[in-house]
Amino acid sequence: MPELATKAPDNPEFARVIDLAAIRDRDEFAFDIRPDPAEARALARLMGAISLRRMRFAGRLTPVAPKGWRLEARLGATVIQPCVVTLEPVTTRIDQDVTRRYFPAAGERPIEVTVDAREDEKDDEVEPLGPRIDLGLVATEALALALPAYPRRADAVLPPEAVAALGACAADEAEAKPFAALAALKDKLGNSS
Repeated sequence: MPELATKAPDNPEFARVIDLAAIRDRDEFAFDIRPDPAEARALARLMGAISLRRMRFAGRLTPVAPKGWRLEARLGATVIQPCVVTLEPVTTRIDQDVTRRYFPAAGERPIEVTVDAREDEKDDEVEPLGPRIDLGLVATEALALALPAYPRRADAVLPPEAVAALGACAADEAEAKPFAALAALKDKLGNSS
């Protein structure tokens, strides 16, 4: 079984690099990777999270013609983030499929590559192919994209002073609208626009 390198200059947090030359004669390469505790702390810092409780990235690489690879994997993670309102911990569970396709750069292809576009495959899943693939970097990118940008506890409510500071006339956060001040100005001017 080929070894995964755990050091990469462009990925100090969670590198798991496979040299594709070591697996080129295989029908598939299965992997199941998890960060160690130090890597989990580094990933949490990178994501702006309080902690990364669990993370698992498992799947396979399969060769596709001509000279390409397809990655199909499942990302599972439990991340604790600060609530954007109260800063209290918010737990987010991530369970999602990750798909990537890797092809050589256009100048290296002997023929033009045409990939059947299935509904669930997007162009952003196509990556340039080098001599190695960093599975840890793919997992890190997928995790970053899956996390909520503004985690919020279900019971979190802005205090009335904050609502007023946002320019809303209402005492209730649900009534505060981002363009409430503009709407009031428009009404005051008599809809003369």
